[in-house]
Amino acid sequence: MRIAIASDHAAVELKTLLAEWLRAEGHEVLDLGTDGGASVDYPDYGYAVAAALADGRVERGVALCGSGIGISIAANRNPACRCALVSEPLSAALARTHNDANAIAMGARLIGPEMAKACLEAFLATGFEGGRHQHRVDKLSMKEPA
Repeated sequence: MRIAIASDHAAVELKTLLAEWLRAEGHEVLDLGTDGGASVDYPDYGYAVAAALADGRVERGVALCGSGIGISIAANRNPACRCALVSEPLSAALARTHNDANAIAMGARLIGPEMAKACLEAFLATGFEGGRHQHRVDKLSMKEPA
């Protein structure tokens, strides 16, 4: 699978670890930065993940910052992105089955590397259930509420 990953300075270590793990698992990884500890603005990286999803460069996205909150808000400003903030594997799986999430966000200050891997593994292994959830997901991708 083609996966975009990006982080701000607070999550650069987790981003690097997850990118390496994803490559080892056989995925193609588009690393959108940042690459160091210098302070950067998390919205720029959330926007980058969403843009990569919107233009078809990737099939899934991973957005990381200190809490995961800010970067998930930024990513979700793009109607093509459905980014779920997750902290354990069940929420990651439900984000796929019920919401057809195409990206997940996690907070590096709140989640450890092994739990982050478990979340990502559940997210990538789970499909969208469709059915009764489809019309709700369709509404999530609208630019304006109906």
